[in-house]
Amino acid sequence: MIRIPNVRVVDENGSQLGVMPTVQALAMAQDRGLDLVEVAPMAAPPVTRFLDYGQYKYELAKRDKEAKRRSRAVEFKEVRLRPKIGVGDFDTKVHRAIEFLEDGDRLKVTVQFRGREMTHPEIGRNLLERFVKRIEEHGVVERAPLMEGRSMHLIVASTHKPKSGDSKPESKTEHKPEARPTRAEDETAETPAAAADVPAPTSGAASTADAAPGASDAPSTGE
Repeated sequence: MIRIPNVRVVDENGSQLGVMPTVQALAMAQDRGLDLVEVAPMAAPPVTRFLDYGQYKYELAKRDKEAKRRSRAVEFKEVRLRPKIGVGDFDTKVHRAIEFLEDGDRLKVTVQFRGREMTHPEIGRNLLERFVKRIEEHGVVERAPLMEGRSMHLIVASTHKPKSGDSKPESKTEHKPEARPTRAEDETAETPAAAADVPAPTSGAASTADAAPGASDAPSTGE
């Protein structure tokens, strides 16, 4: 119930009716078969509008439901590093982190220390700085490197918009370099005459010879 003596009134068509006593505004709303609803209670005087309150609530609920359906909750992903990580594994972790950030997720990058590695935290800090430099086009650091127990971590926020919940990105773990056509197979397809003179390469030899450098580096599963 509106207890303010005077209110500013907007009719059902959006036209301004000016400031009037609340009792008068209520009577006008009832004459039109509508409700008098505060739409800006903090204004002076409060702004009210003639509405079908039940329909109004239904439209709000429907709008919120549609927004939730179209939006995808931002997930929190983590990439773990070791102070003595190899170049190949480091590049794989960078690639994976970029995939997370392109999906709009937040990222936690953690360096885990073991044994005497704890005496050289600067190694972990330098590693994190190198990592952030590689992904700077896709995210910004929210929190500087923080040491907690035997690990040091930082938080990166994505600069990409979260992908819609309607579109399901295909699994990135199913892309296998061996499935790509090899150069020998492409040349055979383009020059049918050559196929009669040159035997088709075996799948194992072709994939080993022509695979892109670094393609066989599989992501480490332990970290």
